[in-house]
Amino acid sequence: MSEEFEIRNKVAESGLINFDLTDLVPKGERKGIDLKDFLFMEMILKEKDFREKVAAIDVEEYRDAYVYVYNSADAIVPLWAYFLITAKLTDVTKKIVFGNREDLEVILMHNAVKNYNFEEMRGKRVLVKGCSDKEIPENAYIELVEQLKPVVKSLMFGEACSNVPIVKN
Repeated sequence: MSEEFEIRNKVAESGLINFDLTDLVPKGERKGIDLKDFLFMEMILKEKDFREKVAAIDVEEYRDAYVYVYNSADAIVPLWAYFLITAKLTDVTKKIVFGNREDLEVILMHNAVKNYNFEEMRGKRVLVKGCSDKEIPENAYIELVEQLKPVVKSLMFGEACSNVPIVKN
């Protein structure tokens, strides 16, 4: 009683495109700059001292990094202070933003989703992977749906064996 059984990958045969949002996460080091370290007694901005500390920044430490600038001190910092830091680093960083690490990731993923060419998914069935070992900002998923909805035939979220239908055109 010898029967031949063919093992088939029905998911691959279905024409379903698996899309993993983590593939869009920009690669590179993330570095933060706390303005507190540039303040007199960590609470007062003295322009001359501030300018000297900014001038002393080793830009090579931030080369090709994604940088977020924040202020953990309970101090009012004028906007021009952010201008100075940005002007010092903008030629060497990949991106520099105001905010914390999470704010940086939201902006990076926003740019990645907005700039991705989804044309290969036009008229196709797309499954957005649900589980990931990388932290993806929730807003990236919202922006992904905005981009995919007018393009795809159907959009699902989850895994091939267990997914949630989102859109059917």
